[in-house]
Amino acid sequence: MSTSYQIRQCQRQGCGLRYPLVEGQPYSEQCPRCRGSTRLILTRPLTREPAPTFAQQSSPALPQAAPPVLEALLDNIRSAWNVGAMFRSADGAGFTRLHLCGITPTPEIPAVGKTALGAELSLPWTWAADGVAAAQALLEQGCCLWALEQDPRAVSIYASKPDLPSGKLVLVVGNEVCGVDPGILELCQRVVHIPMLGAKRSLNAAVAFGIAAFALGGGG
Repeated sequence: MSTSYQIRQCQRQGCGLRYPLVEGQPYSEQCPRCRGSTRLILTRPLTREPAPTFAQQSSPALPQAAPPVLEALLDNIRSAWNVGAMFRSADGAGFTRLHLCGITPTPEIPAVGKTALGAELSLPWTWAADGVAAAQALLEQGCCLWALEQDPRAVSIYASKPDLPSGKLVLVVGNEVCGVDPGILELCQRVVHIPMLGAKRSLNAAVAFGIAAFALGGGG
């Protein structure tokens, strides 16, 4: 079993795909989009079921003049079925746009539509090869980024509800195995998690996104 993963980026001009590489997955050091050469960005330990050491202190309250406009950044999601389910959950929870990055399947792939059931037609989306660059661009546009991730600084998404910012809030969800790209995580103003009661410490990516989407939006 692999104990680490790589973040690699395509060197071919006009591509620039940034993606995680884990032993045993159907990608290699060749770009999965254009088959070009890639360079190693970083290597990180791979912990599939981390024991949480979540920060318990409350974060400073953010201004809340009005409910935020909700968007999501889906970085390097592997499964088209997961992406379709995320489209459907995002639409139902009142999200206004999805930013698809890296190897995340787009609605041109029929399997996305099989679980989105039309939500991919009503919910605007964009695609970018490099999720870190996309996240940086959103920050420069004045967006607030919250990552859904198992991380030592993560706080409960339910405890974070009173701290919702005004303006635009982008929920970031990462790869099913590797999680959120460390480069994106560094840009996020907050990291949130879904409290777990059982032996397992994580959920399917689409299930976790659905819970988080309705915790932040959904008219609640």
